[in-house]
Amino acid sequence: MKIILNDDVKHLGEMGDVKTVANGYARNYLFPHGFAVPYTPESVAYFEGKKAEIEARKEQKRADSKSLKEKLESQDVVLTMPAGTNGKLYGAVTSQTLVDYYAKLGYEIERKRIEIPGLTIKSCGSYTFKVHLYEAALAEVKLSVQPQPTNDDAGKKDEKSKKSKAEKTENKEAESSENN
Repeated sequence: MKIILNDDVKHLGEMGDVKTVANGYARNYLFPHGFAVPYTPESVAYFEGKKAEIEARKEQKRADSKSLKEKLESQDVVLTMPAGTNGKLYGAVTSQTLVDYYAKLGYEIERKRIEIPGLTIKSCGSYTFKVHLYEAALAEVKLSVQPQPTNDDAGKKDEKSKKSKAEKTENKEAESSENN
């Protein structure tokens, strides 16, 4: 069935797009929710009248994606992940990891729009991943995965601090015994 979209529909298209979909999808989902109208001469004429408004919306989306691209590319992503001594991660950096990272910064990026080489990153180092934005806009972002300090490192620091405290205590005791 041929339809014209009334609104942006995820995985289908944008407002004003003419699409061919299954009859049941149109009748049971798109029409009742107001996402689409049947392709008729009246609906075509209606959308021809709204063409300028639709183009203005698309132009705004292009401008937004361009500014988002600049923001994403200007910031290098640095992730600290638990890793073994050989630099191999205990988990993996996935597109969901990056979505969560950007959500903390206030960006709303869909997981499927992030393209990681090899689908996951399983070792520490520097990488580049892509974020697909509106239409053909593509942001290439640098990613640095660093090992998280392990409990062994923390234990070594604790031992060092205990030794330095013990030395300070010994020095104070030695000074007090000299003064007496």
